[in-house]
Amino acid sequence: MMAGARFIVRGRVQGVYYRASTRDHAIALGLVGSARNLEDGSVEVTAVGTGNAIAELERWLWQGPPAARVAEVRREELNAPAAFRDFITG
Repeated sequence: MMAGARFIVRGRVQGVYYRASTRDHAIALGLVGSARNLEDGSVEVTAVGTGNAIAELERWLWQGPPAARVAEVRREELNAPAAFRDFITG
């Protein structure tokens, strides 16, 4: 069963390879979706796939790449996950 979630990640998460690392990790987990910088300095991550894979991505989002310093990860369930074909960054 496909699930979807939207995450807002706050902290030192821009300019530290966070989006690209998130994409690589999500693809390895078989997820599709997106990661994009927001104007307030946070990163928005949308992920669609199995519930277990999304849970694993959420655990990884708290760590991120080595230079990141994550302060907060907020999760929102998506009732109707968007149709993605792959995982993109923007």
